[in-house]
Amino acid sequence: MATTTFRWSPVMILPLVLLAATSLLPSPVECMVRHYKFNVVLTNTSRLCSTKPIVTVNGQFPGPTLVAREDDTVLVKVVNHVQYNMSIHWHGIRQLRTGWADGPAYITQCPLQPGQTYLYNFTLTGQRGTLLWHAHILWLRATVHGAIVILPKRGVPYPYPKPHKEHTLVLAEWWKSDVEIVIKEALNSGGAPNISDAHTINGLTGPVAGCPSQILDSLFDCTEGFTLPVRPNMTYMLRVINAGLNEELFFKIAGHKLTVVEVDATYVKPFKVDTIVLGPGQTTNVLVTTQQGSGRYVVSVSPFMDAPITVDNRTATAILHYTGTQMAAPVSLTAPPPINSTLVATKFTNSLLALNSKEYPANVPTTVDHSLFFTISLGLNKCPTCTGGARVVADFNNVTFDMPTVGLLQAHYFGIEGVFTDDFPANPAQPYDYTNTTAQPANLATQNGTRVYRLAYNDAVQLVLQDTGMITPENHPIHLHGFNFFEVGRGVGNFDPEKDPRRFNLVDPVERNTVGVPAGGWTAIRFRADNPGVWFMHCHLEVHTTWGLKMAWVVDNGKGPNESILPPPSDLPKC
Repeated sequence: MATTTFRWSPVMILPLVLLAATSLLPSPVECMVRHYKFNVVLTNTSRLCSTKPIVTVNGQFPGPTLVAREDDTVLVKVVNHVQYNMSIHWHGIRQLRTGWADGPAYITQCPLQPGQTYLYNFTLTGQRGTLLWHAHILWLRATVHGAIVILPKRGVPYPYPKPHKEHTLVLAEWWKSDVEIVIKEALNSGGAPNISDAHTINGLTGPVAGCPSQILDSLFDCTEGFTLPVRPNMTYMLRVINAGLNEELFFKIAGHKLTVVEVDATYVKPFKVDTIVLGPGQTTNVLVTTQQGSGRYVVSVSPFMDAPITVDNRTATAILHYTGTQMAAPVSLTAPPPINSTLVATKFTNSLLALNSKEYPANVPTTVDHSLFFTISLGLNKCPTCTGGARVVADFNNVTFDMPTVGLLQAHYFGIEGVFTDDFPANPAQPYDYTNTTAQPANLATQNGTRVYRLAYNDAVQLVLQDTGMITPENHPIHLHGFNFFEVGRGVGNFDPEKDPRRFNLVDPVERNTVGVPAGGWTAIRFRADNPGVWFMHCHLEVHTTWGLKMAWVVDNGKGPNESILPPPSDLPKC
């Protein structure tokens, strides 16, 4: 549910006679106020031959799409009608000075308790493109998620040929069981949670083996699959979003090339591929030019995992359907990449470069105030009630993050003591051969704490994220709230602080809010701390976040008039 109002531009006080002239009437400027209402409710939903109640927004799965333009203000009234606490994160929105609206529970706000209401209020300053929103508490984002579409300012063209039409495709995972029971059982046992039972495209799985009602004589003649209607000889823009919990996903369309033009709401130099890969929380806009004639083509979504870890290896399918094609017409198939196809994933990632045009420059910090090195690891901590007496945990620099019971932003803003410490380590306490799986430390225990890293306003930060072989190497999609950053380098093996920085791309590196750290490798990012507040950083594999692979940055206020966080709203939920 959405409504829109104008923000009127100021005009000079003119004589009444001049005000009668049409040419001098005040006119609406580009910026508008967009109003949405999110009712969080339980909705009975049927997938995979079974029905279960799921938490949704406005009864929709996926949830409603937020549509606005660059520099618009968005007001979303969230009303919690379910038995769970709730918070909503606007993934990738900068939230300049409005950290109170960022959404992660116990980081920037206390969650909405059952029956409570909160008005999220933020402005889309200097942003355009595709992002997503999702619940940011427990595992509720499995079904509480949706797209954010930020159009350019009116009259500002895309920096590529204008598509004839746009479609949004939200990719996700589906469990037959209640996801909150799934993670609760895993935490009680100390082990890994059960994997999902299917992947979805706009909430639908397509035919999945093991569900008799979906195994039909005519392939894809089934209500369980999404249909993407197209016309011949036209160019479409597909806004593709990975809203899944725990899996990176390949996306491809049979018989069609994909021209990549944007990732994470930032423009890139266009390039063509057969397959794109998205980690949870990442978005990619692609152009697809349809062919002459008719036909039905498979759209496939399948997992990418280059570590010895069990994932849901089922492929979700949709149909690219040319108008006028009979439903009984044969379907053009495509084979998804092998699940461990690092070659396909790396080719895609290495092709991403910032557009770096006059209109959209890549403002990469060329010097840094903080040069940091964070290891990413799994570990084992003692747990007398768990199976085997230990619990799987995860960490940055051997620190497993303890969630507070008071919002960190509130504690920072109001000076509440005892909630966090600002001593997060800039480097590992004990360097070792990080990616050598045969020479890992014998002690897999981690430290626990609610520790943050403090930055002065406008500090330039370089952060190297190093995967390790602790328990197993794995690809980690790391998401930073409150900022975009530039991926200036990546590599396989251990980061070399002498040699590797010489190869950094400081000219046109891709700009993102969520970046994949390769299994057994490293990624280097740079960003400028020009947004005061408290900002979460975590792995966007929800299981790793649950295990503690998270931390927070405190950015102090600057000295200028627009360099301080705004006061909290009066309806901010209380813990």
